[in-house]
Parts: sequence; structure tokens; C-alpha cells
Amino acid sequence: MPLTGIEIFKLLPKTNCSECGVPTCLAFAMSLAAGKAELAACPYVSEEAKVKLSEAAAPPILPVTIGVGERALKIGGETVMFRHEKRFENPPGIALLLTDSMDEKEIDEKLERLKSLKYERVGLTLQPELVAIKDSSGDGGKFEALVKKVVQSTDRGLILMSDSPDNLSVGLKVCADRKPLLYAATKENAERLITLAKENSCPLAVKAPGLEELSQLVTKLTEAGRKDLVLDSGARTVRQAFEDQVIIRSSALNKKFRPLGFPTIVFPAEMTSDPMKEALIASIFVAKYAGIIVLSDLRGESLFPLLVERMNIFTDPQRPLMTKQGIYDIGGPDENSPALITTNFSLTYFIVSGEIESSKVPSHLLVMDTEGLSVMTSWAAGKFVADAIAPFVKKSGIEDKIKHHKLIIPGYIAAEQGGLEEELPGWEILVGPREGAHIPAYLKTWQA
Repeated sequence: MPLTGIEIFKLLPKTNCSECGVPTCLAFAMSLAAGKAELAACPYVSEEAKVKLSEAAAPPILPVTIGVGERALKIGGETVMFRHEKRFENPPGIALLLTDSMDEKEIDEKLERLKSLKYERVGLTLQPELVAIKDSSGDGGKFEALVKKVVQSTDRGLILMSDSPDNLSVGLKVCADRKPLLYAATKENAERLITLAKENSCPLAVKAPGLEELSQLVTKLTEAGRKDLVLDSGARTVRQAFEDQVIIRSSALNKKFRPLGFPTIVFPAEMTSDPMKEALIASIFVAKYAGIIVLSDLRGESLFPLLVERMNIFTDPQRPLMTKQGIYDIGGPDENSPALITTNFSLTYFIVSGEIESSKVPSHLLVMDTEGLSVMTSWAAGKFVADAIAPFVKKSGIEDKIKHHKLIIPGYIAAEQGGLEEELPGWEILVGPREGAHIPAYLKTWQA
């Protein structure tokens, strides 16, 4: 059973140093017991206490990693039911389903869409992370051939799916170094899959017809030492799957019921044959509360909204969306093109870059890191002022891109014009419009 707040408090150093972010050790202990803090936040906890507190320190829903390297996908690790309580931690992985009964042309087309469908937004690359490879034929040779094809075609994370432990073993030999998710341990094959997962250090999916049987099976697996589990309640209707997701999340977070404290996998691909309905179902589980969502196909018109929904929901509400600092060349500018500067608040960036693009005047846009604050807010906070802007301009590399040494600043920080001319000798600082909508008209008057 998880430790209570008082039990945790007894093991803490009781310094009340506040370095963990809360004023007292008792408050920290209560947060830890509620799954709203991490033990690592306490800099003075002893090693002995760390061992004793390991269960309490673990998030109510344990994290699981699928894959290796840059393509590794971390799911789970959640601590709250609702995003506004704190934040959601790890976005659900989106997986493309391929089966060994599909013809080569269909497989090739789906893999090509997997490669091509990716989107840049707010400095992030949005794309599916996983390929679910299903043994639907029962033929180990065909399954192995499909796994080989996928491994050669993409470096995305893998889910190997088969009712046969023997076929899973055959497929795993091809890709064991990629640490795929093995799907799925059931009451009938649990012993063999525990061994297979342990020998290859792979995460393991667990499937049972209903939450009661699922809990019993998970208990058996955890007693055997498996902690990297992904749960499938077996539901294949929207209503039942939705109810199961909510119950699993609530049981883990509110009841501290460890057998359900793992991320989940859902299959909209098996709930409908209508592609748009499948996308709608998937959108439900992005919010409530899947760890992996398996789709039958990837289409831009349905995938992009899902990816944006996922990004929005799993963005920390306490932190603004930020664009990466740097120089953004818009419209193919040259050494005579205008250079503008703005902050890295994503909304500001998209408004300014959009207006520059609509002006049809090729331009260099310098985006400065102001910790995601808008122009006015960052200026008021002292983050977008002359003595901060000037060092950024000098180090940005813009002097290698232009020969005119003219910099256009937002009209809202016109007061910084004189300071910038002092900080940037040889530069002419131009005051641009206050509003983004006026940028196109302003740029049309540009002369190098």
C-alpha cells in the first residue's frame, strides 16, 4: 500500500528549506503522497529514505518507454485527472496498424504516408511515433517478413502483435534492439511472454476481457518483476472503452490502486470501418486517457487535427508555447532584404511571420528567446529591452546575412530605439508598426 503523508514526513529531513518548491517538509510529504510532487525535488533526502519512499515517489501511473534513442516514446507518468490541476505529462503515441495479410502495395502506401505526414508547428515536429505490426495470418514467416520490411523502412517505434508467443519470438529476433512493445500477455500465455519480455528488456502489453481480470493478471506480472506494462481492457466499443479509460485513471490516481497504475492502449481501428469516425473516436482518447492510440491508416485531413489536439492538451498550461530562438528566413530573402525582430511567444511569431508572408516581401525575422512572453509583457519584464536585444543580435549571425545594418523593431518598444543604437554602433534602428496587421503596408515601403 502507498505511504500516507505523515509516514512520508517521518522519513524526510525536516529542514523546511523550501528548495523543493513548497514551504515545509510536511507540505512536500502531502504532495508526494498525492502524486503531485517528485521525490527528486528534495535535495537533502537520504539514500535510505529514498529506498523506503520509492513506492510513494513513483507516479500513480508508472511511465513506460517504447523504443530507443531519439525515437524512444515515453508514455504514462501521469499524476492528475484533469489538465488544469497541474499538467498532463506524456502525450499518447499514435500508431499505424499494418498486418501481414495486407498486400505489398497497401503496406508500401501506408509506410509512405507515415514518412511524409509530419507538420512543423510552434517549433515542434508533429508526427505519428509508432508502427503496430500485427500477425493476422498466423504464419510466422509472413509476420517476420513484415517486421523486416518495416524495420528497413522506418526508424519509428514498434509494437509487435500476435496471439502466438512463437511468432512474437520470431518477429522479435528481427528488431529486439529497437525494444518494441510486445502485445499482448493474456491469462493463457503470460508465463511465456514474461520470459520473452525479460530476456529482451522489452515493455509488455497486458490484455484481459474486463478490468477485474486485467487487474488480476497485472498483479501476477508485477509480482514476477514486470513494471513496464501497458494495459488493454479488451473493450472494442467506444462507450465501454471510454468508461474503462476513466475507471483505470481514477482507480490509479484517486484510489491508489497499483494494478491499474499503468498507461493504456486503445484501438479505434477496431471500433469502426469509417475512417472519419475512427479519427473522431481517436480524438476522444487523446483527451481521455490513452497512452497509445492505434489507427488503421494515416490521412492528412484527420491526422493533423489529432496531432494539434494532442499538442494543445499536453502543453503545460502554466507555460506559454514558445518558438525556438533564431533567424527565420521568410520568402527567400537576400542580403538586401529587411530584418525584423520579435519575441518567441508562439502566437506573436505566427502573427508576425504570417503578415510578413502575406506582404510578399522576402524578409529575415529574428526571434529572440523571452521565455515565451509577448512583446509588451517581455518589454515590461525587462526581457525585451536594448541591453538584452543587442547581445542577441550580435550573436545571431544576422550580420552575415545582410549588408544594410538596419533592424526593424516592434512599435510597442519604440522607447528602446535610442538604447539599441547605442548598444549596436553602426546599426540603424527602425520603428515598425505596433500591430501585426500593418506589417505588409510597412514592408512595401522598404528600401535597403
